[in-house]
Amino acid sequence: ELSLVESGGDSVQAGGSLRLSCAASGYDFSTSLAGWFRQAPGKEREGVARLTTDGDTRYADSVKGRFTISRDNAKNTLSLQMNNLKPEDTAMYYCAAGFGGGDSLEPSRYRYWGQGTQVTVSS
Repeated sequence: ELSLVESGGDSVQAGGSLRLSCAASGYDFSTSLAGWFRQAPGKEREGVARLTTDGDTRYADSVKGRFTISRDNAKNTLSLQMNNLKPEDTAMYYCAAGFGGGDSLEPSRYRYWGQGTQVTVSS
């Protein structure tokens, strides 16, 4: 059975850092594109970052230079290093896999989702 489990969310002050991790079972991150998404209260889910099998990355403009997506093939995990966090980064963060083509930061293009991990950034 395929599952994605996120961890690492927490409450931090602005300027702080967090590292999110997504552990997969029944799915191999090294063979497929995967990404991180977020959803703030009252807002639509949005793409944050994605990573291809050959290491190409793409980021939302709002997180460029602050967030870094990476993969550990040995542990089969997808990570998101978040630095210089801002209050507007507050959201539930999800990892996603099973990309079906098209815009790789578009949530509807992904088939598999984790339950999410909460990130709260206070000013």
